[in-house]
Amino acid sequence: MANEFSGDGMFAATAFTHPDQDTTPQRSVQQLPSRRIRRLQEERAATQQGVDRLAAEDAERLAFPSSIQDMAPLTPSDDEPFAALLTPTPHQPSHGRRAPRRRLGCLVVTLIAILVLSGGAAAVYFSFEQPIRSLLGWQEPTDFIGSGSGRVIINIENGQVGGDVAHTLQAAGVTKTYGAFYSLLLKNPNVIFSPGSYALNKGMSAAAALRALEDPTSKVSTQLVFPEGITVAGVIKKLAAFSDSTKVTGEQLTAAAADFRSFGLPATAPSLEGYLFPATYTFDPGTTAHAMLQRMVDEMFARLDSLGVVPADRHRVLTLAALTQKEGGNTADFYKVARVWQNRLDAGMKLQSDATVRYGAGGSKIATTDAERANPANKYNTYANAGLPIGPISNPGEDAILATMKPAPGNWLFFVLINGSTGETTFSATGAEHDTAVKVWQQWLRDHPGFDK
Repeated sequence: MANEFSGDGMFAATAFTHPDQDTTPQRSVQQLPSRRIRRLQEERAATQQGVDRLAAEDAERLAFPSSIQDMAPLTPSDDEPFAALLTPTPHQPSHGRRAPRRRLGCLVVTLIAILVLSGGAAAVYFSFEQPIRSLLGWQEPTDFIGSGSGRVIINIENGQVGGDVAHTLQAAGVTKTYGAFYSLLLKNPNVIFSPGSYALNKGMSAAAALRALEDPTSKVSTQLVFPEGITVAGVIKKLAAFSDSTKVTGEQLTAAAADFRSFGLPATAPSLEGYLFPATYTFDPGTTAHAMLQRMVDEMFARLDSLGVVPADRHRVLTLAALTQKEGGNTADFYKVARVWQNRLDAGMKLQSDATVRYGAGGSKIATTDAERANPANKYNTYANAGLPIGPISNPGEDAILATMKPAPGNWLFFVLINGSTGETTFSATGAEHDTAVKVWQQWLRDHPGFDK
């Protein structure tokens, strides 16, 4: 017969004592809050019943003449740590296969005695929770209890299934585990999730989270985060993923972006690229495709104005900032990268950026071919064409814009990434130094095949 214990929260029980054992009363549990008193009393009663059953069963099957109360409980000595009591010692049973069962019973009684007689049951339990759980076979709870607290916004995209939602909830701290929510969905196969943004709490039970997702009042205006360096194509893709919620399709967004002159851009801008400020936006129901993009353009202009960029200089600043955003690697290097661009422009050198060539040629690889770099028809090709590319190649964030306005002092004319994992970059003032750094990068690529696929 298995001894039943509650694995949820703290437990306590009255210890069995030897006739010669000191029975001096310990600190009264009345010092604890009333709710915890009730829980302690209930769990103590349940534990007592389990120990009594174990004692009776052992006494009957093992034919011991004395009761379990005649056993002196194990107690830790000065030279025997508590953890040692949790490790069963080698033992040769003399009464068949039931002897190990009695050993576990003794350890259970000992643990309970230590917790109660210590005068600080809660502190002891939580200090040794994992060893106790391991010994008694208790499993860590996989679900939270209750409705939680602390507001958090989660997004459900078009086409996401139950497993996707379970991952989203766990990652946001709404539910404790993926399995807690997903197993609930298996019992409710008819649940259908509506794409959009939902206001939930952190630390919710799986059942509470599911009820909230099915409650129309939990749904809020669509909230999306656009990272620095995202392109217009990336913005459209992200917005289109919530078309079921916003009622704005990818086709509508593409058409709106193509009409870039309607957004108030400088006359020299060849597209909307570079003019959508990357940030977090909330779109209310009924917002049109053009209004969504205009909102991002207006935010970019507001940021440029606050940083002191005059309208006549917007296109130049954003073109350089977008280049720094793509090529800069670590944010800390942005100011050095911006200095390299300015030094090369001042010296009449071509910028020779692979990122601009790649943007104009299409694709997402870092490396470019000899033929691509030699093609002057690509107006973004800064190997074949002098000066700046015809426009930005990404939507830069505020750090890249600031670096463009105030580059770090230095005489660097070259830089190259030498570690694709860490983003480490080497800056050089001479061609010879740069050639050495390039070899380091090429070796890193050979050592990491598939990195640039």
